[in-house]
Amino acid sequence: METKLQKNWWRSAVVYQIYPRSFCDSNGDGIGDIPGIVSKLPYLKELGVDVIWLSPVYASPNCDNGYDISDYRAIHPDFGTMEDMDQLIREAGRMGIRILMDLVINHTSDRHEWFQKALANDPVYRDYYIFREGKADGSLPNNWGSFFAGDVWESAGDGTYYLHLFAPGQPDLNWHNPRVYEEVCDILRFWLDKGIAGFRCDVINVLYKNTLEDGKKQLALTGKEHYLSTDGTHDILQRLRRDVFSKYDCFTVGETVLVDTKTAMKLCGSNRGELDMVFGFEHMEADQIGVKWFKTPYHPKRLIDALDRWQREMEWNANYLENHDQPRSVSRFGDVCGYHKESAKMLCGLNLSLRGTPYIYEGEEIGMTNGDFSGLSEIQDVESHNVYKMMCDLHFPASVRDKLLLQTTRDNARTPMQWTDEKYAGFSEGEPWLKVNANHTWINVETQERDPDSILAFYRKMIAFRKNSDALKWGDYRKFPSVSGVYVFRRRTRLECLVIYANLTPHRKKAPIFLGTCLFGNYPEEGREEGWLRPYEFRILQK
Repeated sequence: METKLQKNWWRSAVVYQIYPRSFCDSNGDGIGDIPGIVSKLPYLKELGVDVIWLSPVYASPNCDNGYDISDYRAIHPDFGTMEDMDQLIREAGRMGIRILMDLVINHTSDRHEWFQKALANDPVYRDYYIFREGKADGSLPNNWGSFFAGDVWESAGDGTYYLHLFAPGQPDLNWHNPRVYEEVCDILRFWLDKGIAGFRCDVINVLYKNTLEDGKKQLALTGKEHYLSTDGTHDILQRLRRDVFSKYDCFTVGETVLVDTKTAMKLCGSNRGELDMVFGFEHMEADQIGVKWFKTPYHPKRLIDALDRWQREMEWNANYLENHDQPRSVSRFGDVCGYHKESAKMLCGLNLSLRGTPYIYEGEEIGMTNGDFSGLSEIQDVESHNVYKMMCDLHFPASVRDKLLLQTTRDNARTPMQWTDEKYAGFSEGEPWLKVNANHTWINVETQERDPDSILAFYRKMIAFRKNSDALKWGDYRKFPSVSGVYVFRRRTRLECLVIYANLTPHRKKAPIFLGTCLFGNYPEEGREEGWLRPYEFRILQK
């Protein structure tokens, strides 16, 4: 009998995120495009993915690489045409692959027609955004801090300022205005009617600002208490579910900033009627203090504890270890120099064994690493430039600035996909928009296609294993006690019980439990010492 969980097809799906600018360039201009994605659909089908999540392909001036949208119903010429997009939806569908679009509705581009009309004082569109006069003493309307460093107010040129929680080219929409809600509903229907499978909703829990009063001064994001996961945002999400999403066979996943499990459940609990799942970020803090730019030595325990908490306290998780905003997971949680293959495979097995829908980021399946940038001149990311300027203003030593930049820049995950060992990694025939990592000569798809023991081969096998395991798709979760750095947990249904072992360290570890038949692992059986896990070893045992 089909269970309640199984009725939601997206719960058993494997999602593959594509950053279009960096995936595959079909015309040699150095920028990835939609025809390039179409050309790689057979590769994605063989990998075993069910859904492609596309980072934004909409028309945009690229102030923030597409997360500043100037026309929600148009494709950026760099990526192709709407006909190309229709072909991608159609061809992917023929292969059983669905398309998840990125949705950015907290803000638009300052080039959007709505905002241009607002600047011209059009009485209708002026209220689509948040404009305020400065204070009587000549200071800004409030003291809020931006997600991209600095303040959140930009001069509109007429004596007023407009609000932008992110870059100045990303003015926030005014969700107090019912016209904004109706506009967004029309945009959602436009894409859902084309046959897409849903939306990844960018910074979705900051939509509704309760007030514009000054915030309590803090290290980062002063003012967040006035807009973070407000009742108004919950109301908007419930209305979007009722008025739009419930009418289609689709799902939504939220990028929700600064949430714990309790807050996350209010956004995606089955009794809430809002989102279907959210991306948590607590496990991304295993190597940082407070904000991602303040680094601390990585401790596997912090990662394990965060993953375990979200597994226990959430109904359903969106599981991931890297994306377009985070450094590469094998550089962060693995060992590129000593155990590149082993640690990349272990992270794959871990991500695909946790309870929830797994998300894989382009290049993760071949163990792509952080970029090999030399400094700020090779970095494109607007956030990185803003933070670097802030560090200069705060007189951080140059060595500290450079170290933090190279460790943390979002461009680490945005380097071109490494298809071959040829010049430009087979990504493009022209010079790419962002520097290709020199290690593409040995970390690339073509090389790994020929190696049955490669990271890519392991991903294909692990995805296939997961698809054939009800325990991994639907089973309950329970963590077992273990030694430091070793994550041991059970996934179980009535007919299948699996125990997963993941050694997150470069050391041999004695496992407290070692029962059952090994069904899957990243080390060969021969030479195994009973009860011991090798560095970065991953195993699935059947009890």
